[in-house]
Amino acid sequence: MKTIAEKIRAIMDAADLTQMQIAERFEVSQSTVNRWLTGSEPEGHRRDAINEAYDRLVDEGPAETDGSTVKVMGYIGAGAEIMPEFEQVPPEGLDQVHVPFPLPAEMLALEVRGDSMLPVYKDGHVIIVYKEQKRPTTAFFGEEAAVRTSDGRRFLKTIMRGAGNAVTLMSFNAAPIEDIQLEWIGEIFATIPRLQVRKIEKIGGIQGRLNLG
Repeated sequence: MKTIAEKIRAIMDAADLTQMQIAERFEVSQSTVNRWLTGSEPEGHRRDAINEAYDRLVDEGPAETDGSTVKVMGYIGAGAEIMPEFEQVPPEGLDQVHVPFPLPAEMLALEVRGDSMLPVYKDGHVIIVYKEQKRPTTAFFGEEAAVRTSDGRRFLKTIMRGAGNAVTLMSFNAAPIEDIQLEWIGEIFATIPRLQVRKIEKIGGIQGRLNLG
């Protein structure tokens, strides 16, 4: 039976991850990962998460015959401000996620950036949304959704009624963005935890502009 250190190294090799990226995915510090790699045993729920990730990525591999694979085609701001026109996304996407159920063809995946929508949406999670807006804006009041504002910003927020024809975007942990116009709303179909995001080989770089705040 493989040790935890061996499983972590196997995960790093299979998903092409650094120690820092492993730390982010298991929500620990890099020094903790280093201790695991030198023989320290993780606490129970961390050990279970490592074993689950190892079984999925190394022992079993992704179950490509069941479900759907979706490309991650950009970022969505939840505490970060995403300007999509500054993103340079290669045709194969940033990453790809595999979900264990069929998806309609008209889907788009976006990676969450920021922590203003904790605890529901964490930094690094991926949301799968409809590419086309399916309902009128008023039907989304009180719901979380991906949005693009008329000035080109992309957010993950709760949509609320604003003044006149405008809306207010609410966060769980940040000040509201009041009375703005939207040009697109992406209804959320599924949320994928970051440990289930399967990395693909990068061609070129991503230079999306993030205004953190």
